[in-house]
Amino acid sequence: MCAPRRRCCPGVRPLVPLVFACLCGACASPSLAERIAKAMTLVPPPAARPAPPPAWLTPLLGQYGDDEDGLVVLEQGGTGYVLVEYEDLLPLVDHGGGRYAAGPGELARPLEFESAGGEVVAVRLAGRRHVRAHRDAGTFRVEPLLPEAELRRRALAAEPPRESGKRAPDLVEIVALEPSIRLDLRYGTTDNFLGMRFYERPRALLQRPAAEALARVAARLRARGYGLWVFDAYRPWHVTRMFWDATPEHLRHFVADPASGSRHNRGCAIDLTLYELATGQPVAMPSGFDEFTPRAYAAWPGGSSLQRWHRALLREAMAAEGFAVYEFEWWHFDHAGWREYPVLDEAM
Repeated sequence: MCAPRRRCCPGVRPLVPLVFACLCGACASPSLAERIAKAMTLVPPPAARPAPPPAWLTPLLGQYGDDEDGLVVLEQGGTGYVLVEYEDLLPLVDHGGGRYAAGPGELARPLEFESAGGEVVAVRLAGRRHVRAHRDAGTFRVEPLLPEAELRRRALAAEPPRESGKRAPDLVEIVALEPSIRLDLRYGTTDNFLGMRFYERPRALLQRPAAEALARVAARLRARGYGLWVFDAYRPWHVTRMFWDATPEHLRHFVADPASGSRHNRGCAIDLTLYELATGQPVAMPSGFDEFTPRAYAAWPGGSSLQRWHRALLREAMAAEGFAVYEFEWWHFDHAGWREYPVLDEAM
């Protein structure tokens, strides 16, 4: 038989139905990604660009506790909410003087935020303390499983998958087709999740149909006051192999399996965000680039309304020109024609 998942807030009435977990094997328990996607239906992005969150709420926004059963403090329409275990959405009430509560009316429970060093570090709800997770503290880093020299040696000695019946590659510089695109090619620097430099001559290349589609995306966004800010495009196969060998198994859904090759290796995937044409600065998104946490999921419901609106605007513009987002990374998009091209390992 099936039993309900443990709740971290006993006595708080759920505002959405409980998610059930299977204890007998007769039914499947929803994955974290499925629970996050369901929670996102509670906080859909607004049709028009929203205002930034209230000043009092901004420092409280974030994820608290572990990825599976913690809390998410988010903003929607200028109001704060607490999302409990990606199931129950409770209003956040500010009583002034640093006193808060979560929940409607008489069912509200005290919510205590703890600060240290000028920032919020934990929250306590219904007697349970949740430490703040995944704080915005620069580039997300993964401790590689092997030294850089060994990763490189193994990757260069390996053979990429062999394929037949594919189109001839036609990689082009995306900035040659659309000069408004800004390049921030992280793998040509050490400012990336492994802290290693992977490209000697960094360039942003895509197969011609994908590059032309991206130029049309830029034209769509220009009318809305935004441009495209690119982190990576074509990626040699040996770099994908280095990523895979360096990354712990529990995080490998954020990197491609070299056995089949990445869509980046085919020149048909791109990592990017938006920037404001008026300021030239990238916009705030719910997570940073290459952050290997649930905040990076394309459907993560946290952050502010404005962050989620920016994410939805990027996804909408990319989808209109044949790009599909990767469910675990809001910044990663695959062009519809990726199956037509072979895995490539041309160094940069």
